[in-house]
Amino acid sequence: MTEPVPPREAPTGVDTGVPHSARIWNFWQGGHLFYEADRVAGEAFAAEVPEIRELALSSRQFLRRSVRWAVTEAGLRQVLDLGAGLPSEPNVHEIAQAADRTARVVYVDNDPLVTVHQAAYLDSTPQGATAYVHADVRDPERVLTEAARTLDLARQPTALVFSDMLGHITDLDEAYALVRRLVDGVAPGSCLVLSHTAPSSRLPALATANDHYAAAGGVPYLLRTPEQIAGFFEGLDLVAPGLVPMPRWRPDGSTLGIAADVGWGAVARIP
Repeated sequence: MTEPVPPREAPTGVDTGVPHSARIWNFWQGGHLFYEADRVAGEAFAAEVPEIRELALSSRQFLRRSVRWAVTEAGLRQVLDLGAGLPSEPNVHEIAQAADRTARVVYVDNDPLVTVHQAAYLDSTPQGATAYVHADVRDPERVLTEAARTLDLARQPTALVFSDMLGHITDLDEAYALVRRLVDGVAPGSCLVLSHTAPSSRLPALATANDHYAAAGGVPYLLRTPEQIAGFFEGLDLVAPGLVPMPRWRPDGSTLGIAADVGWGAVARIP
């Protein structure tokens, strides 16, 4: 069993007695940046939905494939990772810079524990650059202003990455408006990379486990239907194969074979 080994003293603003989604996600993905409350909550969730660990890993694999595609196939050299969460190998800048050493990557998050570990995001190839912005993604004006210190958002296309984080914005209209503002804030030719968890008749226990997690004090994550997820891409040009269960998005040899249609993802070009 993986044991938690986060900082001995929790940073200001971190309540180690309350489970936190980013730390539980790290636990499910085999990381070590979590506390005992996160392990307990993560194991309780997994007891109801044993597939959750595979789904968490599938999400990371989709992120890896989609960022690599954005750099190698779409020719983008800039990535803005929104609600980046805790470091998890390989990190987004490592994926992007492995494809192109000149890639520039900015991470955005407001979790104090993520900030403690931001050093993991700051190594870079000499030809590229990485930066971390401590900001709430729900403040897009600040996000764009701070990211522009590293990225040329107005003139160079950028990959906007929302990796399974929009479910934490429980008001759908607010979530749509946030994505639209950030899409409007980048140059034409940019891409939107987005994944989101959905309810599924194949995994009916997922919604129940999600409710139990929220009742335990965790930050709620709202499951959204594929139709609702598709709304984030309105007016954009979906890249084949479109919005699909994440394992079906351009699978490679490492793609997990998850049957349940739970995690959905897509990439779209921004006109």
